Amino acid sequence: MTDLNNASVGFDALGLPENLVSAVKALGFENSTAIQAQTIPPLLQGKDVLGEAQTGTGKTAAFGLPALAKIDVSIRKPQLMVLAPTRELAIQVAEAIETFAKNMKGLKVATLYGGQSYQPQFQQLERGAQVVVGTPGRLMDHLRRKSLKLDNLSFCVLDEADEMLNMGFLEDIEWILEHLPKETQMALFSATMPAQIRKVANRFLKNPEHIKIAAVKQAKANITQYAWKVSGINKMTALERIAETFDYDAMIIFVRTRNDTIEVAEKLERAGYASVALNGDMNQAQRERTVDQLKSGVSSILVATDVVARGLDIPRISLVINYDLPGDNEAYVHRIGRTGRAGRSGTSISFVRPREMYSLRHYERLTSGTVEMYNLPNIQEIGKARIERTLTELTGVVADKDLASMREIIETMASESELSMTDLAAALLYQKQLKQPLQPKEDPKPRRDARERNDRNDSRGGRNDSRGGRNEARGGRDSRNDNRTERAPRKAKVARSDVDWQTYRLEVGKEHGARPGDIVGAIANEISLDSSYIGAINLHDKHSFVQLPKGMPDKSFTQLKRVRVRRQALEITVSDVQPSSDRPARSRKEQRTN
Repeated sequence: MTDLNNASVGFDALGLPENLVSAVKALGFENSTAIQAQTIPPLLQGKDVLGEAQTGTGKTAAFGLPALAKIDVSIRKPQLMVLAPTRELAIQVAEAIETFAKNMKGLKVATLYGGQSYQPQFQQLERGAQVVVGTPGRLMDHLRRKSLKLDNLSFCVLDEADEMLNMGFLEDIEWILEHLPKETQMALFSATMPAQIRKVANRFLKNPEHIKIAAVKQAKANITQYAWKVSGINKMTALERIAETFDYDAMIIFVRTRNDTIEVAEKLERAGYASVALNGDMNQAQRERTVDQLKSGVSSILVATDVVARGLDIPRISLVINYDLPGDNEAYVHRIGRTGRAGRSGTSISFVRPREMYSLRHYERLTSGTVEMYNLPNIQEIGKARIERTLTELTGVVADKDLASMREIIETMASESELSMTDLAAALLYQKQLKQPLQPKEDPKPRRDARERNDRNDSRGGRNDSRGGRNEARGGRDSRNDNRTERAPRKAKVARSDVDWQTYRLEVGKEHGARPGDIVGAIANEISLDSSYIGAINLHDKHSFVQLPKGMPDKSFTQLKRVRVRRQALEITVSDVQPSSDRPARSRKEQRTN
């Protein structure tokens, strides 16, 4: 077992092809991390690897680079498959691999996860993706449908294996690994090594090189970490308020996808904030120009994805906004590390949905710090800041400009109109503030959506909150255990007597381990239906009945046919049976274990 924690080896000394080394250097990386230095050579040699390393160590490049080195782009079939516990991590890994492979013409990556339509995923696979990154549940679906074929697979990676174990994916993982070609090279990465993970490693890995990187606490004493719990107003409005009131020199806003970088930057520009986007679709010259704009002060806001921002070192960045939470804790450390540079102090603010609150405990442990709750400025504070800013602006004009002719004009106006100077000044001020009112409108009353209403435990920090957050990240169809998260709300949003119900039969029942909460969660998540529009549920041994509003769109009906509860397809059909109300009769004990 290798146990080296301070390896500092240049990427060009690890045996990687030049096209991959140049891609990594273009991101600003010269030297490898410990896990990369110890993992890349044995993987290049064809050995299996069991990697034990905490988040924040650079595991994606550790397996992604040697795997890419072995891919034949002329073969338009999956050759590398990566299993990730959440859709966010799957997206992040896929984008990182695409960035590493920017010099590999013809390489295509397919990202497969629940909560997304199958059609675009079918298209990605049909176009000949050589790399497949996905969550276990959706990978299983594609394997069963034979839309994903592994005949040419030469490399398979289990990323964050302990997280997949905690989320109940163990049986799914074993099922998938049983379908790999015998000669497939394996890499398993995990922050911890519980007995069940060791069992998987012993069964599926062939004489693996065990590489262990000891945990190193990431000291972030000069970075103040905040979290704003998303509620009441949308994230874009919150972002604009922070940009308007927070005292920052320059900020980076982290979003999940490349398209999001452009969308958020454009919205900020329209709101009057000089913003630029940085993403993997930009060539090196474009990236350098964008970074130069931030360094020089031409722009003060950069909207970026994780991968392209990891090499940034701009001392004037004093604020980091996690507009979307990262897919893993490793990315969080890299993100907030973009501020507090060169001995300066910095601040990070994470936008956290109720079901994501469990992540804060991980961030605190990893950074040896605390994450305080952030109180977003209210309209009174916004109005006060705008008035003060306007006064400062006007005071500057009085001090720096010759206003003699303007005074004559205003005096003439007052004399001819018989208006007071105060009235004229008020009228001018009114015209000036039309685009950005000095007295903003009242905030809308908080309105929780269907998913947020199910997060009863988010403020308690209990186990259900943690598991709920993980399941939300995975997506409804991907989970064998969505019942842990999705519950009927305590109070219905609408009166059930006001709904015109239709009864449907579902091909899942007690013998499959299904409970009412499973069905509520699966339906609510899949077709974005408010839980209060799911009526009585009656469970039988091998099937169930559920009441849903009449007139369900064909698209929603088709979607529900494919949804799985307890690994059993719903196969929904219309029925004339009138179910009794099993769902409201659930006991408190069942609600807790549900």
